Amino acid sequence: MTAPEDAALRAGATPAAPSGVGFRLNGRPSRADLPGGTRLLAALRGPLGALDVKNGCNAGDCGACTVLLDGAPVCACLTALGQVAGRSVETPAGLVAEDATAKRLADAFARHQAAQCGICTPGMMAAATALLRTGEALDAARVEAALGGVLCRCTGYRKIIAAVLDAGGVSPLPSPLAETEGHVGAAIPRLDGARKVAGREVFGDDDAPDDALGLVVIRSPHHHATFSFGDLAGWVAARLGLTRILTAADVPGENVHGVIPGFEDQPVLAEGTARFRGEAVALVLGEPGALATLDLDDFPVAWTPLPAALSPAAGEAAAPLHATRAGNVMCRGRVVKGDATAGLAAATHRAEARIETGFVEHAYIEPEAGWAERVGDRLELRCCTQAPHMNREGLARILGLAGDAVRVVPLAAGGGFGSKLDLSVQPLLALAAWVSGRPVAHAFTRRASMQSSTKRHPAEISVAAGCDAAGRLTGLTLQGVFNTGAYASWGPTVANRVPVHGSGPYLVPHYAAHTRAVHTHCAPSGAFRGFGVPQAALATEAAMDDLAAAAGLDRLAFRQLNAIRAGDANACGQVFDAGVGMASCLDALAPRWTAALAEAEAANAAQGPLRRGVGIACGWYGCGNTALPNPSTIRAGLTPEGTVVLHMGAVDIGQGSATVVTQIFATALGLPAEAITLAPADTDITPDAGKTSASRQTFVSGEAARRAGLALKRAILRQANLGEDGALRLENGRLALYAAGQPERVLDPATLPEGAGGYAIEVTETYDPPSTALDADGQGAPYAVWGYAAQIAELSVDTELGTVRLHRITAAHDVGRCINPLLAAGQVEGGVAQGIGMALMEEFVPGRTENLHDYLIPTIGDVPEIETHFIESGDPEGPYGAKGLGEHCLIPTAPAILSAIRHATGARIERVPATPDRVLAALEAAGWRDGRHEPGQAG
Repeated sequence: MTAPEDAALRAGATPAAPSGVGFRLNGRPSRADLPGGTRLLAALRGPLGALDVKNGCNAGDCGACTVLLDGAPVCACLTALGQVAGRSVETPAGLVAEDATAKRLADAFARHQAAQCGICTPGMMAAATALLRTGEALDAARVEAALGGVLCRCTGYRKIIAAVLDAGGVSPLPSPLAETEGHVGAAIPRLDGARKVAGREVFGDDDAPDDALGLVVIRSPHHHATFSFGDLAGWVAARLGLTRILTAADVPGENVHGVIPGFEDQPVLAEGTARFRGEAVALVLGEPGALATLDLDDFPVAWTPLPAALSPAAGEAAAPLHATRAGNVMCRGRVVKGDATAGLAAATHRAEARIETGFVEHAYIEPEAGWAERVGDRLELRCCTQAPHMNREGLARILGLAGDAVRVVPLAAGGGFGSKLDLSVQPLLALAAWVSGRPVAHAFTRRASMQSSTKRHPAEISVAAGCDAAGRLTGLTLQGVFNTGAYASWGPTVANRVPVHGSGPYLVPHYAAHTRAVHTHCAPSGAFRGFGVPQAALATEAAMDDLAAAAGLDRLAFRQLNAIRAGDANACGQVFDAGVGMASCLDALAPRWTAALAEAEAANAAQGPLRRGVGIACGWYGCGNTALPNPSTIRAGLTPEGTVVLHMGAVDIGQGSATVVTQIFATALGLPAEAITLAPADTDITPDAGKTSASRQTFVSGEAARRAGLALKRAILRQANLGEDGALRLENGRLALYAAGQPERVLDPATLPEGAGGYAIEVTETYDPPSTALDADGQGAPYAVWGYAAQIAELSVDTELGTVRLHRITAAHDVGRCINPLLAAGQVEGGVAQGIGMALMEEFVPGRTENLHDYLIPTIGDVPEIETHFIESGDPEGPYGAKGLGEHCLIPTAPAILSAIRHATGARIERVPATPDRVLAALEAAGWRDGRHEPGQAG
């Protein structure tokens, strides 16, 4: 898809046809005055205003734009407008509003929490409605076949399958939702669930004003090149409807941004040299209609390609990308405890494991999008983001403004997983709107998103570990090299977090880990669910399997023997007296482990080419920033009308933090969750709750919300001279206040003086988790809370084809306290799905896999049954004992899958993803030939 085609799609600005195309839209006569060759998606989202139909790729790969054409599901982006003439088109919102089957399905989606970020949900709803209308007998396989064309990156699909089966009357389950006041522990509905299921959620590409200008971004076609511009003004003047071209010279403040102080190094628009393919160098600003027909072939830019370093080894040998970073080493990480050399020397058994990983694309279904406008001397931006206050600070620097002169209003984020922490579309919109004085809207194409967005760091990790004769670990070393791309992004966090976590959740008396992140001419590597820990776990867990075998121990028993427990010092010397649930996670898996091994042994007795395997892996993750301040501030108030309002600046990117934090606040306040009005994130009205990353919102913002709830309750009770043991009840805008042995009193908030913030009573509370800086050896207290996890993978390997089929994942996670069990289970299932992708199919290759056709993510048929056990260790620091979960659920999945492949075949996978060609190579190295294991061969 070309840039002009994309501009036309967003604007619906294809030149009008004399007659247009008539059809029925959601049961009503409709006409689009556009040529018959226009994409139906452009007509629906443009002049017909059907914004419930989402644009995820415009290429038929993601299915987000699925609609029903005469009752059959089709991709609106692949359907020509002329094809629907005289026919019936139904969109997801129309279905939910008018169709009884779709309404029943919507109810089931809400009950099962089958929507997370919500960007794929309309497409899922349309495809599932078509299936249910057939009246066919349903089972999971039939649902998977019907919905296989719609991709979801958040849910792991299992709750979608459950919802469709429920709506179809197949083994209907009791509602998993709780009939309670919605306090901690209750599986209440998502606060935003109804909007998402009905297709009414507003994402970054859904909200722009009609008079907004558009953008075309000129990007480098080379990994590394110098460039120069020709006559830009003349080129613009020769084309009607163009406003101007913006380059780095037009940036009014500093042409740089970044996410970590001291590592801000990425320009808004490159100046003379492009350091990666897809880097933005100029913006063409103009009316959407003009951009829709724009031919960029003669755009006046001249490129001079230069040698490109695409691997860390090449990067360290190349000329510096940044003058102050010798050898292109962006940063190093180090954690040392005891004497690792001595610990390994004393070992009875030793093991070494090596793993390589490639780039992994976030592949959120919503490309980066938003719009901005200049309002007097202020800049206002509405966009998809995980970090509104960080965005505000970065944009203020770029525009040369004070921080309070920038307002950021997050719209719904259609997935994030870390990449939407960085500035991407935001500075382009802000610059264009500031300079032009007009509203400016833009959405990245799928290609532009995949070219320019951050990726999971490719890693080369080596682990050496040792244990004594009884199987107790004596020492472990880790060496890691990360491809951090052209700019820093979150590379320093990855390079420093991995050494902290590299020992795994085990008691290792002697430990040494060293890492470095190296610049290359690739798109920046950044934050992605786990910040490097999933890569490290692949190597550490492989070494644990090897040591278990050497010591003659079962793999689960070996991990149980070495699991870190309360009172043990971890790799940083940090000791917790409670809330350490690693051993309990393994206990929860033990029954399934025993059964799975027996089933695999029975299946393999046939000695055929299909070999069954069972793998296990553990994981741990520190919640929040590593050894740095990590505050969240929550504001709440009681209006004169008797409404309780919670101001929460934490962005819910699909994980359910808006619901969970509201539950925590309601529990502390003592009112039902449904009595709380949530003021969504807006840097003008909601205080900084920190970025949505590092599994911190339930823990950090949750604790701030708990404190705010208690503070507001105390303030209300003081109005009746009641102590903290009092309670509240809200009725018809008035509060009933009561305490044991005292008469009930009624408080009318309208009788109280209104404060400056518009509230009769208002509170603000901040929580910053206790941690300490790490010393030169990485010793200290990096996190106030750690989460623990273990997972079992059951699979079959076709030794003739090299293919892997997953049968089941069993997961156990220490969440401290489960605030909303259904949302928590959804997080585990979504994380497992991403771990499956990392293990078996996902690898971004710059310049080659810049779409969702060549870059594969798991579909609904790739994710097996997932059984989840929650361990509630009751962390003493978290709100009501809760910990974070988002990252933890991904970490053990890929190593458990590799463990199962090796158990099945003896083949050791040393580079992921384990694609069939790599599996076949590993099988050959392990002595397999044509589906048969040959005695005497390697392995």
